[in-house]
Amino acid sequence: MSERKRAIVVDGSGHLLGRLGAVVAKALLNGDKVVVLKCEEINISGSFFRNKMKYMEYLRKRCNVNPARGPFHFRAPSMMLRRVIRGMLPHKTRRGGTAMLNLRCVEGVPREYQKLRRMVVPSAMRKMRLRPGRPYCELGRLGHEVGWKYQDVVKTLEARRRVRDRLYAKKMAGQKAVKARALRQVSKQLAPIEKEMASLGCVV
Repeated sequence: MSERKRAIVVDGSGHLLGRLGAVVAKALLNGDKVVVLKCEEINISGSFFRNKMKYMEYLRKRCNVNPARGPFHFRAPSMMLRRVIRGMLPHKTRRGGTAMLNLRCVEGVPREYQKLRRMVVPSAMRKMRLRPGRPYCELGRLGHEVGWKYQDVVKTLEARRRVRDRLYAKKMAGQKAVKARALRQVSKQLAPIEKEMASLGCVV
């Protein structure tokens, strides 16, 4: 768990695929550990139809001599992002291979990362980089159309997580209010004592 706390946890929702991959690849080459969450909500510029046609053309690429040798076509959004980042790294060298070992991409938000602080990359956000009105699509929808079978499962788990997060936030807000009220009551009781100690020259 200590290693996961030291990792850079990035919330991938609303980011552009290529720009986010470039930032993550640079961080990996610097020796950082990076975890990218909610890969199914990463955006790709361009219409969905255009991106689907491009991916279907990519699916037709194969080794005619021995197809088992590759290329391997991943349908899961997390593996799509991982493949994009791998293309930005010298993954056949020791440095690039170590960098790939420090990368983790997942759909949704697993339980071990739910209470950790999630970062965003402003330079890779779609709202910051794509002009209003320009077409875009989500990686999760693209993966679902080409064979990813867990879109509904991830949506169900994410809905449950959001309910738990709201209950947890409400509980923490209540505890914070109780603590603030207790501090106010104690401060009123201790005020005369602190005043007397100050008159005696004691530093409180």
